[in-house]
Amino acid sequence: MAPKNRSSDLPVVVPAELVAERRDDFVVADVRWYLDGRSGRAAYDSGHIPGAVFVDVDVDLSAPASPEGGRHPLPSADAFAATLSMLGIGDGARVVAYDDAGGSVAARLVWMLRAIGTPAAVLDGGVQAWTGRLERWPAEPRPALRSSVPWPADRIVDTATVRAGIGDPAGLLVDARTHVRYTGEAPAPVDARPGHIPGARSAPWAGNLAEDGRFATPERLRERFAALGADTAETITAYCGSGVTACHDLLALEHAGYTGTRLYPGSWSAWAPDPGLPAETGEGGGRRP
Repeated sequence: MAPKNRSSDLPVVVPAELVAERRDDFVVADVRWYLDGRSGRAAYDSGHIPGAVFVDVDVDLSAPASPEGGRHPLPSADAFAATLSMLGIGDGARVVAYDDAGGSVAARLVWMLRAIGTPAAVLDGGVQAWTGRLERWPAEPRPALRSSVPWPADRIVDTATVRAGIGDPAGLLVDARTHVRYTGEAPAPVDARPGHIPGARSAPWAGNLAEDGRFATPERLRERFAALGADTAETITAYCGSGVTACHDLLALEHAGYTGTRLYPGSWSAWAPDPGLPAETGEGGGRRP
């Protein structure tokens, strides 16, 4: 029997002070990963929050890359359950995940867990907000009982669904990459071509943060996404380069009170290589603050 949906038992973001005070209440996960090829594991080994388990985006949070699925397809429900079990994240776990990049990577694990009903949150401010000691020896989690829960069909969309929705006023599509990657002014070496999906609005994940590097208030986030058309949209779909930082936008939308949000896991890494799929460069749907 699948576990009860308890994702609302924990807010989207939690402060480091709360985690320090109630450390035994959470499984803490270090999800550092770098697009430039640096080793997240090396960062973990150099110092991590005591007891934190290391979670590898490429291995633990993704299936093998493919043309249809992009660079970071979601793993199968069974594979994800097996991974969580080995990480010590059982059916009754409450998870706090962090990175050193504003939550842009940790958001992937948090979104995946919340999507299947597990309470999970981003550590607000990341490892930089942790004022306690760091440790260098790896955690040795005990395998935990973990049920396999299917990915909810209403939270995930594929390439065909995104393409069919182009021009539909009831749907909002947001691009969480940097604005210069959205416009094509500065394409990343990993992209097959520059630009963005036609009709998508630019919503870089970093815009979800306040000046201190923590999540902006729900009110500020509501203003941000309302300006992009979220208040009138029936569905809101987020994508990025490969379905990782898009999760930051999805968590920010949830933090702001929006529902009906969906992830396009394949993102630009699945869209751009297909010459039969349209692409735009420049401002496209228009840049909003």
